[in-house]
Amino acid sequence: MKKIIHRSMIAGTAIALLPLTLANGALAAGTTAAEKEQKAVSKNVIVLIGDGMGPAQVSAGRTFSKNKLGKDHLELDSYYVGQATTYADRGEDGGTIVSGEVTDSASAGTAFATGNKTYNAAISVSNEDVSKPFASVIEASELAGKATGLVTTARITHATPAVYASHVRNRDNESAIASQYLNDGNVDVLFGGGKQFFVSKDEKGKRTDKTIIPDFEKEGYKVVYDKQGLASLDGKTGKALGLFGNSHVDYVLDRTNTVPNLAEMTSKAIDILSANPKGFTMMVEGGRIDHAGHANDLPSVVQEMLDFDAAVKVAMEFAKKDGNTSVVVTADHETGGLSLSRDNIYEINVDAWDDQQKSSELIGGELNKAKTVEDVKALVAKYTGHTDLTDDEAKFILAGDGSSYKQEGAFNAVMSKRYLVGWSGHGHSAVDVGVWAYGPIAEKVKGQIDNTEIARAVASVAGIDLKAATDKLQSEYVYPKFKITREGAVLYPARALAETLGAQVKWNGDSREVVLSAGGSNLSVNIDTQAAALNGQASGFQANIDNNVLYLPLEAFNKLTGKNLTWDALSERIKLK
Repeated sequence: MKKIIHRSMIAGTAIALLPLTLANGALAAGTTAAEKEQKAVSKNVIVLIGDGMGPAQVSAGRTFSKNKLGKDHLELDSYYVGQATTYADRGEDGGTIVSGEVTDSASAGTAFATGNKTYNAAISVSNEDVSKPFASVIEASELAGKATGLVTTARITHATPAVYASHVRNRDNESAIASQYLNDGNVDVLFGGGKQFFVSKDEKGKRTDKTIIPDFEKEGYKVVYDKQGLASLDGKTGKALGLFGNSHVDYVLDRTNTVPNLAEMTSKAIDILSANPKGFTMMVEGGRIDHAGHANDLPSVVQEMLDFDAAVKVAMEFAKKDGNTSVVVTADHETGGLSLSRDNIYEINVDAWDDQQKSSELIGGELNKAKTVEDVKALVAKYTGHTDLTDDEAKFILAGDGSSYKQEGAFNAVMSKRYLVGWSGHGHSAVDVGVWAYGPIAEKVKGQIDNTEIARAVASVAGIDLKAATDKLQSEYVYPKFKITREGAVLYPARALAETLGAQVKWNGDSREVVLSAGGSNLSVNIDTQAAALNGQASGFQANIDNNVLYLPLEAFNKLTGKNLTWDALSERIKLK
């Protein structure tokens, strides 16, 4: 057997060769007949997502605001309407559970953008061996002629913005996401970081050094890179691409005056999108609340929370002035398992929460270079003003916390003890997240809901048809698991893809053959010899059986069905047309 190189994240149990049963996938969310006929009750809809923003993160932001800024409430507080569950579809990779009750941003984002559950890492595709794309409220809005926008402090190719305007089996395929923004979508405003992923790939899907930013300019996008460039845009801009970082936009604590904040990006996006007489749909993400939570960096969590809350204020003020806008605010999940207390002490040390002058990401980079306990003490004093670090604390930081965060993680563990806050780890948790809303959408998302209901509520008040948009996408693409041989041949799970294409699959026990049938043609594969025959004649197709799953090349499916299917190596999908 030729060695096969696995190139796609597995989600769900592999479809076995025997018995010949078809795995079930999530049904595409749509609208009811009544909802289809319903006219928009809000011309504009703004969705704001605090990535990683669980209840404790919100409380931390409010507590800091009250004690340090003299404000008793966050901007979003008065719009609270309920809470949402966040669980993902169950998913497996080689027998290991990779998703379920605890979601990631990709599966959670797919839920509140499209109304469908899927597995962790999936960007708006179903949980099947041959996944189908789910349309988002942004894509449905585009079909309705509305303006659309995505704004984030993370990379614009990161999971949360990606679920609104792209489709890939694995969120890490960020160059494909950038390419789909250009070639598939029509999002008018794209603001965030991620400049490094705006590059092309060759026909084999390998990354090149060629930027695709000039291609956006040819499509009419005004491209800007800093606060000054952002300020130069106005309501006549039409389309805009703002890339304010090579990776993520800098943390609030690390920003210079050349980097726009989330409120400024949100305000400018609204200015541009408001020019469309049919209205607009946009998503705004406070993306780095999550990153600070992963690192257990409380001061950065607080500052990113306040940055996000300022963007909420911009959205709400516009909605109130406009009189025809719905706003909904929520989170994809909580990050870090933050607790605002620890060690059986009935207090938190808010006074110290603004001692840290830079993010732990920046401080950690310096600590990685430290050689001695004295080096560590000097760096901690420089960035926090804490000059009383013990030798044991400094030694712990020098050694690292044993996680991938190393010295940064250890620094945050030491500082969190001083802040009197705790963390369960560096990952996500399954707690419910808050929901806040203004306008007609508020009645549709109040109380205890699931995150999928956010998408349905947006579609309902905006008067857009998610089902029609999904049907269009599913007629154009499928996203299969696949394998690549050492010779470079791409192979696909035979039964799953055949049945997706409308073919019949049967097992002939006498001849020990799998037989695929479509339109009067038959393709048989002997599972012992892996020889394939088309209508009784040797085909020359390369077949392979791996872990009891039969794989075939795309040519075999074209010959069997008479279709002209093509493989998009960059987006790892099959074009049906």
